[in-house]
Amino acid sequence: MSKPTALAPNFPSAGRTADKADRLQLLTLALRMLLVVAIVLLAAGPWLFDLNQLTLLTEFFTLLVLALMWNLLAGYADIVTVGQHGFVGVGAYAFFGLAVLAGVDPFLSIILAAVITAVLAVPALLFILRLRLAYLAVGTWVLADVLSLIAGKLPGFGGGSGVSLPISIARAFGGSVSQRVVTLYILAFILAAAALAATWLLLRSRVGLGLTAMRDSEEGAKSVGVDVPRMRVMCFLWTAPFLGLAGALVTLQKVRIAPSASFSITDWTIYIIFVVVIGGIGSLEGPIIGTALFLLLREYLADFGAWYLILLGAVSIGIILIEPRGLWGVWRRFFPIDVIPVSHKSSAATNPADLGKALPLEHSHPHRIETEEKA
Repeated sequence: MSKPTALAPNFPSAGRTADKADRLQLLTLALRMLLVVAIVLLAAGPWLFDLNQLTLLTEFFTLLVLALMWNLLAGYADIVTVGQHGFVGVGAYAFFGLAVLAGVDPFLSIILAAVITAVLAVPALLFILRLRLAYLAVGTWVLADVLSLIAGKLPGFGGGSGVSLPISIARAFGGSVSQRVVTLYILAFILAAAALAATWLLLRSRVGLGLTAMRDSEEGAKSVGVDVPRMRVMCFLWTAPFLGLAGALVTLQKVRIAPSASFSITDWTIYIIFVVVIGGIGSLEGPIIGTALFLLLREYLADFGAWYLILLGAVSIGIILIEPRGLWGVWRRFFPIDVIPVSHKSSAATNPADLGKALPLEHSHPHRIETEEKA
C-alpha cells in the first residue's frame, strides 16, 4: 500500500470543527450574559454610582445615541453626513423654545423637540439626498451651519452668545443638584436603551435585510431588488427624532443653549465619527465599544492638551489601516460571532421571490441569491 505524501491536503476533522463551534457558542453566550449584566447594573446606576460617575455615564448614553444614529446612516444607508450636529442643535433650541418661551411642560417639551426635529428633517431630506459622496458630506455640513446661523438670529434665544435655562425649568427635573443628576441619568439611560432596541429591531426587520445588503454591496442590493433611495429616506427620517431628543438632553446637561455649543460640529459630529470608526462601522457592537474607548481616552489623556487630540487621530488612523471595520472588525477576524445578533439567515433570501416579499422592489432579478449578511 502506498503511504500518503506530505503534499496531501490536511482537512480539519469533523470533531475539531465541532469543538471550535462549541467554543464559539460558549463565548457568544458568555458575552451576551455579560451584556445583560451590564445593562442591569446601568439600570440600577442611581443606587450604585456617585454623582460624578452618573454624570459621566449620562454623557456616555448621549454619545452612544448619536453614534448609533450616525452608524445607521453611514454604515448601512451610505449617507456619510458631516452635519449631524445640525439636528442636535434643532432639538436643543426646540426644547428651549417650548419649555421656556411657550411655557410647555418641560418633560413634554423633550418629546415635542423630537417631533419638531423630525418635521424639519423632511424638507432637509429633499435637499440632502440629491447629493452623493463628497457633495453629500459638504451639503450636510453647510445645512448644519445654516441652521446654526438661523438659531443665532432668533429673538428670545440669546443671540450668538446663547442663554441659560431658567432655574424653574431646571428644578422641574429635581429640587437639588443630586436629584437633577439622577433624573438626567435616568432619561439618558432610557433614550440610549430605546435607541439601541429600536435600531436592533429595525435591522432585524425586512427593512434591515435591505440595509444589510446595502452595507455589504450597494450594487448587489440593487440587483436583487432593494429600493435604495427609499431605504435612505427611511433611515434619514428614522435618525432625526433621536438626534432631537439627544439635543434636548444636552441642553439639560449644559443648562444653556448657544449656537457654538448646541450646534457643535466637534462634539456632535467629529467625535461621533471617531467613535464609530474606531469601534466598528456597520455593526451595533462598534458604537458601544467606540463610545466607551473614547470616554476612557478623554478621561485619562485630556490633561495632555494637544497631545490628546493627536493621539485620538493616531488611534483612528492606525485602526483604519489594520481593519476598516474598526476594533469589532479585528475581533471578528478571530471570533466570528455576534453578541447583538442582527444577521439574517441566508435561507430567508435564497429565492428572489422571497426577497421581493421582504423588500420594496425596483425590479426583479432572475438569478439565485446565495449571500449571507454579516452582522
